[in-house]
Amino acid sequence: MGAVLDADLAYEILSVVAEIPEGRVASYGQIARLIGREKNARLVGSVLRSAERYGQYPCHRVVNHAGRIAPGWPEQAALLKAEGVAFLESGRVDMKKHQWRE
Repeated sequence: MGAVLDADLAYEILSVVAEIPEGRVASYGQIARLIGREKNARLVGSVLRSAERYGQYPCHRVVNHAGRIAPGWPEQAALLKAEGVAFLESGRVDMKKHQWRE
């Protein structure tokens, strides 16, 4: 695969991201499992970092397994809050309340 991501794989990941409903979040690992690559959560993150080259997707709805938002993307929290996603005092998404159950 190398530095250039396989477009088919990117679209497979992004098609799952497109399914996440407003007000819900999924984890990188959850998406990796859904595409049959359960050990490739970092691959999911790599695709999401360059998602704009494939179209518009709700990438802000993807967080890590503990509910932490992406580092260096402060707008992510604002986008999630605008959809009614609650955050814990620690600054993480309340996964018990908002994790998408596909």
